[in-house]
Amino acid sequence: MKITLLATSDTHGFIEPTNYVDSNVNKPFGLKKASSTIKRYIRQHQDEQVILVDNGDFLQGSPMADYAAKRADESDKASFISAYNQVGYQIGSIGNHEFDYGLDYLNFVINHSTRQFVCANIVDRDNEPMLTNPYTILNVGGIKIGFLGLTTTSTKKWKNVNALNDFNLISELTACKRYIPELREKADLVIVVYHGGFERDHTGNWNDINPGENRGYDILKNIKGIDGLISGHQHRKIASELFKVPIIQPGSRGEFVGKISFEISNTTKQVTRYTSELLSVADNQPDKTIAKQIAPLSSHLQYWLDKPLSHIDGDLTFNDPFHARIKESAFIEFIQKVQMAKMGTDISATALYNNEAHGFESPITMRNIITNYVYPNTLVKSRISGADLRAALEVTAKYFDVKHGEVVVNEHFMFPKERFYNYDMYEGIEYTLNIARPIGQRVTRLKYHGRDVTDDQVLFVTLNRYRASGGGHYPMYTKDKIVASCDMTISQIILEYLQKHPLIKATNNHNFKIEAKD
Repeated sequence: MKITLLATSDTHGFIEPTNYVDSNVNKPFGLKKASSTIKRYIRQHQDEQVILVDNGDFLQGSPMADYAAKRADESDKASFISAYNQVGYQIGSIGNHEFDYGLDYLNFVINHSTRQFVCANIVDRDNEPMLTNPYTILNVGGIKIGFLGLTTTSTKKWKNVNALNDFNLISELTACKRYIPELREKADLVIVVYHGGFERDHTGNWNDINPGENRGYDILKNIKGIDGLISGHQHRKIASELFKVPIIQPGSRGEFVGKISFEISNTTKQVTRYTSELLSVADNQPDKTIAKQIAPLSSHLQYWLDKPLSHIDGDLTFNDPFHARIKESAFIEFIQKVQMAKMGTDISATALYNNEAHGFESPITMRNIITNYVYPNTLVKSRISGADLRAALEVTAKYFDVKHGEVVVNEHFMFPKERFYNYDMYEGIEYTLNIARPIGQRVTRLKYHGRDVTDDQVLFVTLNRYRASGGGHYPMYTKDKIVASCDMTISQIILEYLQKHPLIKATNNHNFKIEAKD
């Protein structure tokens, strides 16, 4: 018997093949194309038993996901959920971004989804599974297949979930040690569906700058009895094996469908052969059933995205995201002004979150806002010292490296996962980062109101909550330093500002400098 697992991961609500930067594009990704890829495979392999799995991070990340969660009526919300149901998933895991719109919304989606969600390490205060069952078992042609769900334990740090009642996370290894032996007794085949990635490569070399966030290598090294592992979170493209276990990770936005196939003896029910592969969705046409299902939602979304908000005196666009991180752009300065105005500080930090960002055209629309600011973060005001600020700048300076005398992006911020969001730019201070100097000694100029910042100086800075809680390896920013917070998402804060300012004047004070001088 041949059993095949087909899996998506980190689709981030990209149902349509577009990044929404332009209204009419056809990109090589999206749930519509992933669904048609899956259905085509099933048609062409009717001799196989096919099981469909989604590995989490499907609720947040695209303008459609944001609109469905926060602005859509019940019919449009149902269309969003139904699009995923139409794929035919039988198993689903819970990703860290599933919590971005709150526990009530997550529970609503779970209750209206047709797939069986599994997660063993999201637990209550008594360490019992919360939200879902830890695992489920499917009987496929007489073969019992157990699916254990896991999510990265960085979920608690990644988003502000500490306010959730009765919410806790145990380590992935602890959950595996608890449930894998139990599953092994009940099932012929055990699959781990892990919304997390790999901290090491196949040689055992460390390649992850976020300790504890990805544990795939440790799981397979230390936990026996796993027959296959579906991974995600890092947005990597992996089809391989590790410790003689087939592994997949199918990128993001539905650009690939991951495939693990097992040939199983009908007599012994043992695996005799396995393969892993990534199926590109690029050349497949979008699923017409899903397209029809979400047509009203898509129409409402496009109208909302293109409604004019404010006009610009000057230019808030940029062409090169790398250049926009090396030298301040008027766009970044504008975002800093909005943040400082909302939180009442004269220092602010923000990032250019992805390389699809290009600033704001005139007139500014929600399409501009939501494609430049993709995360539903909120803002806080933190009371920090001058020493904290200098230390934070040293962390942000790690984003850069020097090759052949030129400033380039540190490869650790590109692989195994792009982490543009961990490079912050600041407003309200004047600073220089000399990347030619050793890490930890790169801040060569740091002034506030024209004077050198001293270590014991008290400062107030506006940060997003993820950063203010230490996210992204900024240990100088801690929750106890937060003195005020705002529950509005930053995209909503920008919208509010634009509604009050119909004409925006583009300015740029070029307050920071990135250089490489010996």
